[in-house]
Amino acid sequence: RSSSRADRRLRSGFHNRRIAVWIGGGVAAAFLVIAVLLIRRPAIDFRWLPKSAGVGGAELDAKYRETRWYELGPKDWDPYKTARELRRAGKSFDDSDPRGAELLKKLRDIWDNALVNPALDGAAVRIPGYVVPLEESKLGMTEFLLVPYFGACIHTPPPPSNQILHVTASRPVENLHSMDNVWISGHLNATRSDSSMGMSSYAMTLDLVQPYVRPVQ
Repeated sequence: RSSSRADRRLRSGFHNRRIAVWIGGGVAAAFLVIAVLLIRRPAIDFRWLPKSAGVGGAELDAKYRETRWYELGPKDWDPYKTARELRRAGKSFDDSDPRGAELLKKLRDIWDNALVNPALDGAAVRIPGYVVPLEESKLGMTEFLLVPYFGACIHTPPPPSNQILHVTASRPVENLHSMDNVWISGHLNATRSDSSMGMSSYAMTLDLVQPYVRPVQ
């Protein structure tokens, strides 16, 4: 009987040690996962400038007019005006109603053909926004859309075309990622272009990219 109790204690001790090993291994794995998650991705090379630039970043930045998204449309332009007028007229339909699909197409056509602000055609501007990649390689990103809010064109439908900038860089911008929040500087051109991510009414050749910092009021 005493031998039987000893055997049970031995088996119990072995079982407890095995549980301890499992718990210890689980804790170690959890710490490893946390450590990996806390590793930050490389920062954008915000000193990036085209080779032709002969001035420093601060001097170059001062040459551009700080611009807000609402300025990219004509004065008093309201992208939701047509939608509100249709709603007032009682034209609202279920998703399964073909008339709803027709209405959505009409609104999408209005947004895809949104008017630009002619005063900004050719202007040197600095504007904040979020990055939607179009062309990138191991060397970096050479083409992207800049959009006014997080998730636009990726998690939500594209905004009006005059609220999308089609940006190209003369050489790859390293460590620039989808939905990075940045300031970009360059000359705007009222040029329409279509991409897999949305229609844009403006194009820009990138001169400078910087991290977004809220302006001091």
